[in-house]
Amino acid sequence: MNLHRMLLARKAEGKPVTVGIIGAGKFGTMFLSQARSTDGVHVVAVADLNTTRARSQLKLACWPEEQYAAKSIDDAIKHGATIVTDNGDSLVTHPGIEVIIEATGDPGAGIRFALKAIENGKHIIMVNVEADAVAGPLLAQKAKKAGVVYSLAWGDQPALIADHVDWARAAGFKVVSAGKGTRYHPTYHQSTPDTVWNILDKYMKIKDRNSINPKMFNSFVDGTKSGIEMTAVCNATGLESQKEGLSFPPATRFEHAEICKPKTDGGVLERKGVTEVTSSLYRDETDVPHALLMGTYVVFETDSAYSEECFREYSMLPDKSGQYACLYRPIHMIGLELGISVASAALRKEPTGAPICFNSDVVATAKRTLKAGEILDGEGGFCVWGKQTPATTSLAEGYLPLGLAHKVKLKNEIAEGARLKWSDVDYDPNDAAVKVRREMETTFRT
Repeated sequence: MNLHRMLLARKAEGKPVTVGIIGAGKFGTMFLSQARSTDGVHVVAVADLNTTRARSQLKLACWPEEQYAAKSIDDAIKHGATIVTDNGDSLVTHPGIEVIIEATGDPGAGIRFALKAIENGKHIIMVNVEADAVAGPLLAQKAKKAGVVYSLAWGDQPALIADHVDWARAAGFKVVSAGKGTRYHPTYHQSTPDTVWNILDKYMKIKDRNSINPKMFNSFVDGTKSGIEMTAVCNATGLESQKEGLSFPPATRFEHAEICKPKTDGGVLERKGVTEVTSSLYRDETDVPHALLMGTYVVFETDSAYSEECFREYSMLPDKSGQYACLYRPIHMIGLELGISVASAALRKEPTGAPICFNSDVVATAKRTLKAGEILDGEGGFCVWGKQTPATTSLAEGYLPLGLAHKVKLKNEIAEGARLKWSDVDYDPNDAAVKVRREMETTFRT
C-alpha cells in the first residue's frame, strides 16, 4: 500500500530508482509506456539487439525523441535521460543501475543476464518466464545468497497467481488450486506457426499478419505457455503439478470452485494443492460464456462452518457444497503493471513472486512423430510443445526441458505425444544454459 509514497520519497531525495531494461518487445514497450510517467523511477537504458526497433518502440510508447538521446549511461544518469544500446551487458555491469528487467524471451539469454546481474549486485525482474521455467529455482537461490532480489514480473499471470495464493494462505485458507484462463482445445497441441492462423482468425482480428510473430503466438495456442507459467507458479508457491499436467477443463469464471476441486468431490483435479488452467472453449469448440480468458484465480477452502456460511453471504463464488470458494481477477495488464515489481524489489527488497522450490517442470513433448536427425525448433515451433510435469518425474526420467529444445539434433525417433529425454538429443554439455540447468538438477535432486 506504500510503494507510491516510497517512490515519491526517492524522487524528493533526488535518487530515483534506476532501471535498465533488456528487450524492447511488447512486454518491455508496455512497461516503458508507463515508466515514462512514474514518479521516482528513472529508466536509464534500453538494450535491444535491434536499436532501430527499440527507438521505434519508445516512440510508439509516446516517449519524446530527446528523452532517449543520451550518449552514454553516465550521461543518462546525470541528465535524467535514457540511452538506447545494443549492449545488454553494459546495463548489467554499470554501478549506477539498481534494477535489471530481463525481457528478451530467450531462455539462454535470460539465464546469462540473470547470473551476471546477480554477480553485479543488481535486482533482477525476470519477465522472461521461459528462463525461469528452465532454471528459476537455482537463480533465485543464487540471488538470495548474493543479497539481491530475483522476482517474477507483476502484470504477467504467474506473479498475480502467486499473490492470490499468498493472500489465501495469509488469510488462513487452504489453497486447493490456482491458475488462469486460456483458449484451449486438445487439437491445439499440434498447432504450428503455419496452421496457427486457422485458430487465431477465429477470435483475433489481425489485419496485418506481419505485425505479429506467429511462432510466439503459437506458443500461447499450443499449450506451451500455460505449462511454462504454471511451472513458475508451482515453483514460487509450493503448489504441485498434476501427474499428467494440465487438463484445461472448460469453465466460466463463476464455476471455478465447482470445477477446479478434486475429482473425489466432483471436480476435475487429481488432488488438492495443484495448478490448473481453464479453457474458454468447450470440447465441441463452442465458446464458454463469461470465461476467464485473460484472468487468474485461486480456489480455497476452510474447516470452519461459519466461514463457509460467509462464503455464501459475501458471494465468494462457492461450489454447490459450500466447502470451496474462489477469488478471481478478470484481467492482467502485462507490462503496464510491471512497475510494481521494480518498486517492490528496489524499495522493499521483496520479490513479487520468486521460486522457493523445484516442484514443477515443463518438458518438450512431440507434436507429431519426430525422426532421428531432425533439428528441434523450440517453443511455439513445428516439433514440440511444453507439457507441465512434476519435477520429481522429470528428474527421475531425465526429461528434456522445453526451454532447451531449440537448435538441437534428435538422436532417436519420438512418437507423437511422447516426452523427450536428454538422451534423445545431441546437446552441448558446455552450453552455458545447459550447464546451469544441469547444476539445478543436481542441486534439487539431492
